[in-house]
Amino acid sequence: MDSKLNKVGDFYELDVGQDLAQSKYFNEDLAPTKVKERTWSKFNIAALWVGMSICVPTYTLGGVLTAYFGLSVTEALFTILVANIVVLIPLTLNAFAGTKYGVPFPVLLRSSFGILGSNVPCLIRGLVACGWFGIQTMFGGLAIHLMLSELSDGWASLGSVGEVFGFFIFWALNIGVVLKGAESIKWLETLSAPLLLLVGLGLMLWASDKVSYTELLATPASRPADAGFASYFFAGLTAMVGFWATLSLNIPDFSRYAKSQKDQVVGQIIGLPLTMFFFAALGVVLTAASTTLFGQTISDPITLIGQIDSPFWVFVAMVLIVIATLSTNTAANVVSPTNDFQNIAPKQINHTKGVLLTGVIGILLMSWELIKKMGWVESDVSVEAMYSNWLLGYSSLLGPIAGIMIVDYFIVKKQQLDIVALYKENAYPAINVAGFVAFFVPVLLTIIAITFDVMTWFYNYGWFTGVASGAVIYYLVSQFQPQPVMRTSGFKKA
Repeated sequence: MDSKLNKVGDFYELDVGQDLAQSKYFNEDLAPTKVKERTWSKFNIAALWVGMSICVPTYTLGGVLTAYFGLSVTEALFTILVANIVVLIPLTLNAFAGTKYGVPFPVLLRSSFGILGSNVPCLIRGLVACGWFGIQTMFGGLAIHLMLSELSDGWASLGSVGEVFGFFIFWALNIGVVLKGAESIKWLETLSAPLLLLVGLGLMLWASDKVSYTELLATPASRPADAGFASYFFAGLTAMVGFWATLSLNIPDFSRYAKSQKDQVVGQIIGLPLTMFFFAALGVVLTAASTTLFGQTISDPITLIGQIDSPFWVFVAMVLIVIATLSTNTAANVVSPTNDFQNIAPKQINHTKGVLLTGVIGILLMSWELIKKMGWVESDVSVEAMYSNWLLGYSSLLGPIAGIMIVDYFIVKKQQLDIVALYKENAYPAINVAGFVAFFVPVLLTIIAITFDVMTWFYNYGWFTGVASGAVIYYLVSQFQPQPVMRTSGFKKA
């Protein structure tokens, strides 16, 4: 019996037949979600974004914009808010297909890059996530080390070796949550979101008598006095949009569990911009307060908390940082590569193997830092800092993929996908030429801009130029190649 796509209300549900069961491009983990699996309400999706947004990198964003992008505190917070409103556009648009058809990110990419070609953008996205997974696991491991150090002098005496042990404890927590599937992630995010928000509000109130908000917001910009605001603003805006450039691609991995399109749209609007703005503002306030409290500027929350002369509060704070980092890391940095690696060989790599592969690559990418902490080598090179800088720049190259996906689904395919064909050979091309031309042309222009110092605006505003050029080129090239014939005879209403 062949597979059939059934229309159930506003959704489509796939009845898997022998043709897909035997296809080398299909497995149960990459299959469209069933209607009964679509349990995520707008509040669950909002909680997902709260859990992902409250993390150490978000805390430092305000400081990054003031120190490196020449913005004042007020300008920096405004930039963060605008950036997260902007990134909502590709997030909500790319989520539509996941919600309608229940397909994950790699399967959706097969439409715009081809059945085999989808592996290229998948691996680009997946390796970025593995890099961030390693970095966030290092943060979480440090928090676990400091937490256990408050309970045991023996553990505290381990020093940096204890941080390595903490890394692997935190690594195991992440892997364990994702191995249990989407429901465990949903409950982790839903339970941690209100707790993290309450803690953030509490910290903001605690700092209110230790820093003058009026003076803080009036802090002048560090750029030259005669420099205009616009160029600094747009450079900072590009960097901040790039912060969630990765999730704007693989959001179907989560929207496929949404109860409705309204739930995924409203949930993202509620959860993302205000949380990012609030937690970045908290970072600015507490960094300013650190000067009054400790006589030095401390922009890292883990280091800041470590200065508190109270074992109880340090322990509690580290528990909360572990929860915050766990809720960010599992959703943002493990789910996507797990699906991306499965897409390479669905019959050989299932969900469990994809999760473990992600974990192993995360360890390998941070191996130099771990070896340093063990005291086996001495080096001033910080792999953690190097990856952070490199990954933020690398994320801007993901812009063309976002533009390609949006144009393919909404304009070229007119929101109609042949879901059965996406798991088989021949119906969709193995390599979609339009997708690769639209991706590599912006990348080539970016490399030229960096190498020869020409068209520097193309690199400086990389995410925006990437999305726009990728979208336009994909549309134009698509007009010169035949599109797959969309089968409708396989559809039936349930």
